[in-house]
Amino acid sequence: MLKGSAADGPAIARISAAEIEGAVIAQVRGLLRQPEVVLGAWRAARASAPDMTEDEAPLALERLDPLWEELFPAEQARIIRLLVDRVDIGVGGADVRLKLEGLASLARDLATPPAEAARAAA
Repeated sequence: MLKGSAADGPAIARISAAEIEGAVIAQVRGLLRQPEVVLGAWRAARASAPDMTEDEAPLALERLDPLWEELFPAEQARIIRLLVDRVDIGVGGADVRLKLEGLASLARDLATPPAEAARAAA
């Protein structure tokens, strides 16, 4: 929450929520391509999906990027809520902290072939 007025000279300028959301989404999509994030997702996913291989985790997370624009806004928002723990905004930029359990859940979901996912849901 920003307190005070623009005349008080806050350390950072006022930024619209849409700009912040766009920056967070871009940063999350970039983080999902980082090897250390993918490795962390795989390690966390192994607890509930022990058959997932280390090679499947990056492939699973790579599936999200081309699908992103085709997802309904509500589904995009659900994924961001699943993945983002906290966003800190400062003079130097935004720091996005991811939820490891959310990454694991997303990796498991994306690694499951669509036909298998449909059978599991039935």
